[in-house]
Amino acid sequence: MTKTALVLGATGGVGGETARALIAHGWKVRGLTRAPRTGDGIDWIVGDAMDRASVMAAAKGVSAIVHAVNPPGYLDWAKLVIPMLENSIAAAIANDARLALPGTIYNYDPRTSPRIAPDAPQGASTRKGAIRVRMERAIEESGVRAVILRAGDYFGPRPGNSWLSQGLVTPGKPVGSVMVPGKKGAGHAWAYLPDVAEAFAQLLDKSDELPRFARYHFAGHWDADNEEIVRAIGRAAGRAVSSWRVPWPLLPLAGLFNRTMRELIEMRPFWEHPVRLDNASLVKAIGAEPHTPLDQAMTTTLKTLGCI
Repeated sequence: MTKTALVLGATGGVGGETARALIAHGWKVRGLTRAPRTGDGIDWIVGDAMDRASVMAAAKGVSAIVHAVNPPGYLDWAKLVIPMLENSIAAAIANDARLALPGTIYNYDPRTSPRIAPDAPQGASTRKGAIRVRMERAIEESGVRAVILRAGDYFGPRPGNSWLSQGLVTPGKPVGSVMVPGKKGAGHAWAYLPDVAEAFAQLLDKSDELPRFARYHFAGHWDADNEEIVRAIGRAAGRAVSSWRVPWPLLPLAGLFNRTMRELIEMRPFWEHPVRLDNASLVKAIGAEPHTPLDQAMTTTLKTLGCI
């Protein structure tokens, strides 16, 4: 029987790609949108993730709810993130649906967690990390059927809140000098959105076989020296590109005038210390992790962003 999923955040990065992957796997997909729209093979429903009645109505009869909606630009997390999640939890419980949450590495302290298993103790060192811990705790304590898939920094053709599209390159402009946030040699995890979405689709296909509260880690592309991502950008652009390091000590001054910049400053430890995700349990659940070669993934990303 064809299953139906509601995707909150289907106009964004991981939500949009997960919607596409689910459709490819034979699912019917509904998307909640604040403005009328059509296309993408999605049954679009006008509503707001902050409005519980909208979410409950859109979720009627679904087998899965993908909660991939986030405030844009890292803004107003404390005010918006938990209420939106509570609406999705209520809708999932009402329909006995599997709630799927794209997770992050923010739940951990990068200075003490160089390699992390899904069940490792969490010790968030940032405000957003603390909110992420609260999100996962709220899901677990609610008793809802859930699957959480944590991954590193996203990149892909639907960028959303992405370091690559918001910092390393400029969408719509040819690749010039690449900004590198990371400390040389520290290592950093990157996750290609279509691969993450495929992993979600495979997990949701096996929903009845998963633990009631399931957590997995997506390993993605490991940049061992914080330089491979720059080299991949250069290979996609067809030439070597220069790079420059983010002047982290100067950013607090910019943060006095820019709220988004203040939020980004918190992420500095994740660029100066390696945080590698252990995907052994994911591989056990679905087989080999979906993995597009880095050069292919980067070329697709930069073409879609209008950079090459």
